[in-house]
Amino acid sequence: MKFILAIDQGTTGTKVLVMDHALNPVAEKSTPFEQHFPQPGWVEHDLDQIWQSVAAGISAVVQKVNPKEIAAIGITNQRETVCFWDRKTLKPLHRALVWQDRRTSARCQELLKQGFESQVQQKTGLLIDPYFSSTKIEWALKNVPAIQAAAKSGTLAIGTIDSFLVARLTAGDAHVTEASNASRTMLFDIEKRAWDADLLRTFGVSESMLPKVLPSFGEFGRTRGVTGLPDGIVISGILGDQQSALMGQACLKEGQAKCTYGTGAFLLMNTGRTLKRSHHRLLSTIAWTEANGQTTYALEGSAFMAGATVQWLRDGLKMISSSSEVEALAREVDSTDGVMLVPAFTGLGAPYWNPNARAVISGLTRGSTRAHIARAALEGIALQNVDLLLAMEKDSGAEFSALNVDGGACKNDLLMQMQSDFLGRALKRPVFTETTSLGAVFAAGIGAGIWTSLNEIEKVWKLEREFRSQMNADARAAKLNDWARAVKAAQI
Repeated sequence: MKFILAIDQGTTGTKVLVMDHALNPVAEKSTPFEQHFPQPGWVEHDLDQIWQSVAAGISAVVQKVNPKEIAAIGITNQRETVCFWDRKTLKPLHRALVWQDRRTSARCQELLKQGFESQVQQKTGLLIDPYFSSTKIEWALKNVPAIQAAAKSGTLAIGTIDSFLVARLTAGDAHVTEASNASRTMLFDIEKRAWDADLLRTFGVSESMLPKVLPSFGEFGRTRGVTGLPDGIVISGILGDQQSALMGQACLKEGQAKCTYGTGAFLLMNTGRTLKRSHHRLLSTIAWTEANGQTTYALEGSAFMAGATVQWLRDGLKMISSSSEVEALAREVDSTDGVMLVPAFTGLGAPYWNPNARAVISGLTRGSTRAHIARAALEGIALQNVDLLLAMEKDSGAEFSALNVDGGACKNDLLMQMQSDFLGRALKRPVFTETTSLGAVFAAGIGAGIWTSLNEIEKVWKLEREFRSQMNADARAAKLNDWARAVKAAQI
């Protein structure tokens, strides 16, 4: 058997990819699904629609390969999004509560006032924010009758997207997850690598509802009853999407870093076997765990709106008909002429962690056009990441010479040049930019014994283009000062 199937389950769609043992893509299918916004600040996904998107991808790729030659399956997924289903029937009990969902903002503020954050940060590496799963789980247990009934009867299953997919792929045989996903729930001790009893008690969660936490590489279960796939294919690798991209970018050594431009922007730095505590409101998280118990850690900074900002220009303002048009529109002007856009549509992530911040467009004049706003949107995406990188350099004590970039928006040359200019650092874009999917392929291959070393990925990573800063220091400082004022205005 020579193929690996990767399921890349993202926030706005699902990609199913098949690669051969030489890491050549041989089949691929992307399927979008609906976003649900029942109230302002609430974001939900229909789990049946997510599964249908996975099934559609599988059905498409097996038309191009012999499914009997698929050796293993890898999964990578949106992380903090939490799912609720009946473990006997596999029926969803509510829509998934998405990582962008802010319905628990008031509860998070209450926990902060109680001085609870130091305990959370010490155990989980996270900061208190609606972004993470625990307060979403608590809300659902208190407010959704179907979930309450399943909890009472002992059939309630709670998990991140990977757990739900494994349950569906195995016909309910497995209720499992792995440490990179568990570390995002705000219920998991990242040093002990176990669910934390005190945190479970605080949020009213029984460990029996939660999945068993396994190493990132190894057997999670085997396919059973999946249309298009034979029974018995091993699911042998799972990683949260940003950790998967870190692996797919070959950032395997301490100090290497990447930024993924997807719905949000996510900057991760490999800190090796050392759990580094952030003093600048970044996150300490698990990158992956191996079967021998070795754990690789990372520092992370997240900006909630990157590609989603361009989607807003497209769907909210109707400025463009497709996301790919934004670069040409922004190039119609040489500068924003003072227009600034802070894309805090769902609050601000690191290093601010302000769920109540709101998006701001400032500096508008009668001469401002669509092009100025489009350019300001791209600058806003890039400037968020400057805040993250500078905080990360302070925590790590080292200055980056280059940053690996990936994700859909990294194909935007103007955005990448802006990012390099504002950072004053080189950006390296690989030939294969879908590194999240590639990380899932590698996780599955390692778990199934197809490769014996993570270093195999270094042989595959190839540079497509390097962006170097063309902005002088004074201009950069002026832009960052303008950005700081705009961010302050977003938090009033």
